[in-house]
Amino acid sequence: MPWQTHEITNQVDELQDYNLYTTDLPLQEAVQRGQAGWHTDELTSYGAELGCAATFELAAQANRHPPQLQTFDHRGRRIDQVDFHPSWHALMTLYRAHGLAAQPFAQTRAGRWSAYAAAFYLHGQIEGGALCPATMTLASIPVLQKEPALFDTLRKKLYSPRYDPRDVPIEAKESMWVGMGMTEKQGGSDVRSNTTHATPLTVGGRGGEYTLTGHKWFFSAPMCDAHLVVASTDAGHSCFYVPRWRPDGSRNAVQLQRLKDKVGNRSNASSEVEFQDAWGILLGEEGRGIPTIIEMATYTRLNCVIGSAALMRQAVVQALHYTRLRRAFGKTLIEHALMRSVLTDLALESEAAALLMMRLAQAFEAADDASQRAWKRIVTPAAKFWVCKRAVELTGEAMEIFGGNGYIDDAPMARLYREAPVNSIWEGSGNVMCLDVLRAIGREPEAVGALFDELSAAAGTDPAIHAEIQALRTACAAPQTLEAGARLLAQRLVLTAQASLLRQFAPSAVADAFVATRLGAGAASQGRVYGAIDIGGLDVEAILSRASATT
Repeated sequence: MPWQTHEITNQVDELQDYNLYTTDLPLQEAVQRGQAGWHTDELTSYGAELGCAATFELAAQANRHPPQLQTFDHRGRRIDQVDFHPSWHALMTLYRAHGLAAQPFAQTRAGRWSAYAAAFYLHGQIEGGALCPATMTLASIPVLQKEPALFDTLRKKLYSPRYDPRDVPIEAKESMWVGMGMTEKQGGSDVRSNTTHATPLTVGGRGGEYTLTGHKWFFSAPMCDAHLVVASTDAGHSCFYVPRWRPDGSRNAVQLQRLKDKVGNRSNASSEVEFQDAWGILLGEEGRGIPTIIEMATYTRLNCVIGSAALMRQAVVQALHYTRLRRAFGKTLIEHALMRSVLTDLALESEAAALLMMRLAQAFEAADDASQRAWKRIVTPAAKFWVCKRAVELTGEAMEIFGGNGYIDDAPMARLYREAPVNSIWEGSGNVMCLDVLRAIGREPEAVGALFDELSAAAGTDPAIHAEIQALRTACAAPQTLEAGARLLAQRLVLTAQASLLRQFAPSAVADAFVATRLGAGAASQGRVYGAIDIGGLDVEAILSRASATT
């Protein structure tokens, strides 16, 4: 008979088997505001699928069994193939079946971007790696649409709701994924230092055939069916469509050197490659490749914001669930005053991120007036900087709430923490984003003014928000002098935008607490770590109840 040394008590399993959508009141409200109420049934169904224990287990397996590179087949033929665990394919099938690969472009219905953002946000709470090829595929569509002849051959594959994992020519597939190849060893974010060269096969020019020679230090999602790649021609850096298979049915000369062994995002493959006269088609004008692919990056940066907000939401949900059940020193963790300070701060951060990402999604759908351009071109990079940074801190704080259990790899808190930094790094690091904010402010003074007018109207009579808006108006009058303080400007811009959105749409308990802890003289005395706030006078129970997903 085995020994029984102790009983297992006071251990709390992670929250599972709940509906991610129906337990998220701020998200439901934002979906209605964004004219996406017609998508409620679909979001409810998706929220239930994602929240079930079986889907949590798929996410765990996909990260426990990372992709494997098979350079050659068993007879020595070069195949450059990446093998994935079945759990990865199950998650990709789920994502694609809900139409998310191309939803905002495949539909014309009002609210399509809000519907998409909400669903992407739900998926990101369970497994972030699958969002990499999905994001790049979505973002490639507006670039590919500018080449009608090429896009006509790809439209059905891009818009298809069926997942097709086969490594065969695109013509034989039911659907496709598109990746991106920008970064090289010597340049990183400095794409203009890229050395990969493209040579025309005939006359060249827009839509012409080229061969590419060079390398990419980060080639995201190498098993995608095609990639958009930056390479130089005699006219300068240009953008190319490079498929895995040539039109003649042979494998394209894109050789995988190795897969990256990443801190997080383990379910997804990232690689190093060499182009050995790889075949490609020029997209856009020769020499205009960087602006062409930057258009793609505008969309991927939005998804970085949504993905980080998703990680925040799941971390907060799990932390609230745990602290309501785990007991220490004679009462539940959530009953301890200092823990309530931490949880309140996390809940405020999460809701502010969710409201901001949903407002940004609306701007991507709206007409291109000055105010909407400001949200897309100024607030999006600022949000990508700030929200992604805050997700790293928030997931770390939430992991600490679980103590040693949070630091163990077979539980989801560690995975959330490892996943968080990727959104800060990919698609432009923090400094790149803040410099983009300054450039956009300098180029779009009309949009800056329209943005501040909108924020002022949303702020109502709140003096702290209006003081921040006025300070930002003054600072933005001379953006060329602000490079050293660009991070501070981006931070203040996002906090002010979040405060205005909360004041306009959230309950007063949430808006009051956010303003009191983030803006004005009162916020200056607060700490720079989560929970270092004064919760006296705040309606803590209302804030925590609103954030909870306990059913």
